[in-house]
Amino acid sequence: MTEQHRARDLPVIDRRKRKFSLKARFRSLQYASRGLYLVITSQHNAWIHLVAIIGVVTAGIMFDFTQAEWCWVVIAIIFVWTAEALNSALEFIADMVSPEYHPMIRNAKDAAAGAVLITAIGSVIIGILVIGPHVIDLL
Repeated sequence: MTEQHRARDLPVIDRRKRKFSLKARFRSLQYASRGLYLVITSQHNAWIHLVAIIGVVTAGIMFDFTQAEWCWVVIAIIFVWTAEALNSALEFIADMVSPEYHPMIRNAKDAAAGAVLITAIGSVIIGILVIGPHVIDLL
């Protein structure tokens, strides 16, 4: 079956006919919250990220971060959690599509994990740049 043939078989959703609904928005928020909960409870690296957030926020409160410092910290947190969530989504889909080992699935998972690593390293660098001067001032 070709890609074009499969695309033709999918139902077409005309989004123009769907009206705005607070109930639907609330349902979307529930789905997103469930997804975040799923990432936190099923991904061991997410636990590490959570501990890091607690440490950085504690440091921010202790060192009385400036507004700019908090902005950098929040951006770093958002990037890491976004990458972790996308990586988890890709892993869930890959495991469903190919429960058995396949080198291309491994490559996709490794590439997504690499994206998380890039954001984590970037966040560590931001952490050093933001927290480092405060620690040096204590010495």
